[in-house]
Amino acid sequence: MIRVVVAEDQWAVRSGLVMILDGAPDITVVAEAADGEEAVAAVRRTRPDVALMDVRMPRKDGIAATRELAGSGTDVLVLTTFDLDEYVFGALRAGAAGFLLKNIEADDLVEAVRVVARGEGMIAPGVTRRLIAEFAGPGDGRAQHSGRPARPQAAAEALEQLTAREREVLRCVGEGLSNRQIARRLGITETTAKTHVSRILTKLDLRSRVQAAIVAQEALGER
Repeated sequence: MIRVVVAEDQWAVRSGLVMILDGAPDITVVAEAADGEEAVAAVRRTRPDVALMDVRMPRKDGIAATRELAGSGTDVLVLTTFDLDEYVFGALRAGAAGFLLKNIEADDLVEAVRVVARGEGMIAPGVTRRLIAEFAGPGDGRAQHSGRPARPQAAAEALEQLTAREREVLRCVGEGLSNRQIARRLGITETTAKTHVSRILTKLDLRSRVQAAIVAQEALGER
């Protein structure tokens, strides 16, 4: 079973999310939270596979909660109302595994949780290209004050540390392929693909597969 914590300050929305996820045969909601502080406490208490995290919450917002949970073993999937909400960029920098829009269909929400639970990234369809353009674009003071991340130049320069195989895997990650799809394309096992992704994140000092995909788009797109 995939264990999930749902963090959302609006009771009606939270109840709907819980109902959808609990309705899936392979997912169980182990805790609910109405704000970021409750979310962090719930994750530390229950150690779920995935935390479904709203961005705008009282006491502690989703970005701060995501940052606290980095390295906890729980992947954070951020929910947002707007596809280019400035808080989303902060969440990705904090290590979120991806983000979804709140108008997502029920079946797509369930599948997104499954994807993230497998250790893969998830970005709401239709906004990926715009997100990459914002994330990879040249940084300036205005971008920094808005909470948008600067150009991942350091990670791009660190590509020289990667082996030829790791570069192939990173390119696949940039195309949005899952570990299983990477394994099929490169003729390796799924476990080996996952190991390569983990090593890439370590070498490039990245917190999530989503960040790796953005770096791949930025640094390998024209090579």
